[in-house]
Amino acid sequence: MDYKTIKVEPRDQVIWLTLNRPERLNAISHELLMEMIDFFQKMRNDNKTRVVIIRGSGRAFCAGTDLKESRGETPEDLGVLWNYFEGQERLGDMIHLMRQAPQPLIAAVRGPATGGGMAIALACDMRVIGDSTRFQVSFIRRGFSACDCGSSYFLPRLIGLSRAAEFMYTGRFIDAATADKIGLVSKVVPDDQVENAAMELAQEIMQNAPIGVRLTKEVLNMSVDAPSLLAVLHWENRNQVLTTFTEDQREAVRAFLEKREPVFHNR
Repeated sequence: MDYKTIKVEPRDQVIWLTLNRPERLNAISHELLMEMIDFFQKMRNDNKTRVVIIRGSGRAFCAGTDLKESRGETPEDLGVLWNYFEGQERLGDMIHLMRQAPQPLIAAVRGPATGGGMAIALACDMRVIGDSTRFQVSFIRRGFSACDCGSSYFLPRLIGLSRAAEFMYTGRFIDAATADKIGLVSKVVPDDQVENAAMELAQEIMQNAPIGVRLTKEVLNMSVDAPSLLAVLHWENRNQVLTTFTEDQREAVRAFLEKREPVFHNR
């Protein structure tokens, strides 16, 4: 995958995806956006990658949308307005594709993660952060609605409606200690340990059967919006039956009975 604004580095069934515009604090340019979309489209059919870890190069995770690319136009005709809608929808496409990725996504965050950068971190399944991390729903501070890039979907589900409203209405920064306290992140470590901590989490996930992890992510995401307990039980039952007939499941049982680590198929 030959990209200009992101780096893709496969390492032992883990892909390290690096937002690579350090001179702009990894702000989301149109080029970076389209490359992220292309990458996550490819992930949907990638049966070898087990986990994706997303990080930023330099001193920031991501400073949100690159406002220097804004043209400052006014919607004098429908064509201009439509172009803005198309650009906005591409941001939504990126977030949606991230959630559709069958691989668990881990955000390894250091420094600022604001606006669209915070949204990328929220769209990941887990967040491991450094003590320099600061989150911010910065859209509200730029004259926009705070509800953008899925933030109004993820944030209340992670920390509750009242706390989400507080941060979205004020645009207040969330420091690392606060993020840990309110359950926004999985772990806070010193900055120089963020990548090791993220890899340790990835390795722990990979101790489990690949198909089991993928189906778990699928149903966990569905359960958040499930219309009823019955619907969730239906999805869970379907996946349990499917995994019963896999070699990985049989290997896991054999390993348990033989008191050894299982050896799963690489898929």
